Amino acid sequence: MSDNVVHLHKNTDPAPVTTLTVVPEPATAKPVPLWIRSGRAVHTAVTHDVTKASARAMARHTLFVAGGARIAAKRTWDGRTASRYERMIRAAEAAGNHELAAEWEERGQHFRRERHQRRMDLITSPVDAAKGVAVGAGMSVGSLIALGVVMAVATKDASDVLTPLMATVDFINLLITIVQVVWGPAVTLGPFLALLALWAVGKHQQAAPAWALPDNVRNGEGEPITPSIVVKALRDLGVAPLRTAIKDMGDAGAGMLGPIRIAGCGVEVDVTLPSGVSTIEVQKRRRKLAENLTRHEHEVFITIPQAARTVRLWVADSGALDEPIGPSPLVTDETLKADYAKGRAPWGQDLRGDAAALSVYQRHLLITGLSNQGKTAALRALALWVALDRSVEFWVGDLKGVGDWAMFEGLATRFIQGPTDDHVIQVTMMLEDAVEEMNRRLMAPPGTQFPALIVNVDEAQVAFMCPVKDEEGRFYGGSKATSRYFMAARKLHNQGRAVNVLLWQGTQDPTDQNLPKLVREGAHTRASLALGTESQSRMALGDKAVNGGAAPHLLRPGLDKGTLVVASDGIKVPAGQSSITVRTHYISTEEAHVIADRAKALRDGVTTLTVIERGQERDPLADILAALGDTPRVRTKDVLKRLATLNEKAYGGWSFLDLKRVLDDAGAEPHKSDGVMVVSRDRVAQALANRDGDGSASADG
Repeated sequence: MSDNVVHLHKNTDPAPVTTLTVVPEPATAKPVPLWIRSGRAVHTAVTHDVTKASARAMARHTLFVAGGARIAAKRTWDGRTASRYERMIRAAEAAGNHELAAEWEERGQHFRRERHQRRMDLITSPVDAAKGVAVGAGMSVGSLIALGVVMAVATKDASDVLTPLMATVDFINLLITIVQVVWGPAVTLGPFLALLALWAVGKHQQAAPAWALPDNVRNGEGEPITPSIVVKALRDLGVAPLRTAIKDMGDAGAGMLGPIRIAGCGVEVDVTLPSGVSTIEVQKRRRKLAENLTRHEHEVFITIPQAARTVRLWVADSGALDEPIGPSPLVTDETLKADYAKGRAPWGQDLRGDAAALSVYQRHLLITGLSNQGKTAALRALALWVALDRSVEFWVGDLKGVGDWAMFEGLATRFIQGPTDDHVIQVTMMLEDAVEEMNRRLMAPPGTQFPALIVNVDEAQVAFMCPVKDEEGRFYGGSKATSRYFMAARKLHNQGRAVNVLLWQGTQDPTDQNLPKLVREGAHTRASLALGTESQSRMALGDKAVNGGAAPHLLRPGLDKGTLVVASDGIKVPAGQSSITVRTHYISTEEAHVIADRAKALRDGVTTLTVIERGQERDPLADILAALGDTPRVRTKDVLKRLATLNEKAYGGWSFLDLKRVLDDAGAEPHKSDGVMVVSRDRVAQALANRDGDGSASADG
């Protein structure tokens, strides 16, 4: 049963009535004409991938022959004429190197003199050649006859006189026969062999249009960086003076290039720009240059070396920067030790693949970047290395408070962890105590050496943005002369390094509000992960570094985690550059705990203060017990140091006599152990328990 089509017709009378009319559909559809079906088949065949690939292959190999012929003709022309020297002269003049231009002109003149001499020799060469042939033939015939005479004497047969001469004639006749046999096929195959040679030259140089090349070559996958590719990339950069200068140089634009050197997972080349082209014009076209080099933007770095009007290009191998680097030596070498004064922290690798090590000696540090880019891991890696030097003391303020620095509890003598305003107040007091310690050291006699005290504040932007005021109406945050955290940081930056009191800060998403100018410029080592804008890069690293090519704002958030642009005199920076890009080793939290345990094993035991109290009456005996920690016996001099760390104002001036007086009064006198005076934890705990028990009994009585 065939389907029917139903049509609705509406009556136009005042009382509309809708009627249904059933129109039967034709039983069979109208056949498609043959020419339409044939056209569709032809279209399908023509547009099929196999057809297009085959057509491209035929065009490609045909054009290889034409391109090879062009290259061979150009090489022949260069070899026969002085055009090569003319191009090099124009290239040197365009680069402003007149000494090199004069040298190439001298070479060209020498080539012309030798060529003229060769042409003059051709005038007399036929006569000389004829004379040489006549003399040579006469000597050869004479030699053969002499040889025949010797043979005739030996054999006593006069006919042997002509035997050597006739043998030579027969050999020449054989050669003529061979040439006659080979000549026909050689004439037939010669053109084909010539075409094959031209095809090989064209294929080696990929001398065909881009549309005819295979997909992998056309997309630039794995394409090596050659002088011609660099010159073409610069020519097509969109800088008119540069394009004109390269055009005037001809194909010798490679004269602008220094040697292409293998540099880690990529190559490096210096480009001397022609007169009238500024380095900034190349720098601001980084993306286009990368695309011209068949690379992604993050795989090309442009820096400014010492030479005038020169840019240094570092071009990574395709996909190389997406591969992770190896683990940190802190993880792989359990015997590794640190030396704060003379050593360098193994931080990662530079783009060349060389180890990037940072000296932290007497250098304030600032690391910034967008959130979740590896800032804490990079800062923590440095702190873990320094912690392997037992002489270094740490005060840690973690204003994130999620446990990233938990391994420093028991390693740092002060440890504040949390994101609230109360934690900001505690961290601010910690910085102010560091200022007091700095001032105390500054009062010491000149030449006094002090162990390093590193005050480490992660997420410092939380402190700068804190809105809380103290009792006197001063803000803990902010960037005014009355802002407590800001002023403490400034004082440490001003004089702290001279007495080894250092401030390390980690911040994110820098602005003038959460990272004031005076604070960021007070750091000796400034490093930045991926940022959002160039203005943020200038805040993080300074104008000099960014003008010299530093571009953390061009790093890829999420994809370039742990990659830092570092401006510091504490790391080896290539000559002429003001910054270096470092791919840092990632140390997980679990690995950090293991390294921290190794650092703790190097120390006698550290009592970590987690709350800083001000304006409260101290209990010396309770503070002594707290300073002893879990260690059964501690030297009296170490107890004094721990008490000073616990509260500088209360115990900073204590001597052995002050400590002995308190312990003697409590009945927990110091005693000798292995020849040194020590304080027993059990005695102090028992004395404190007895005192508290007596106090309770008196109160009950």
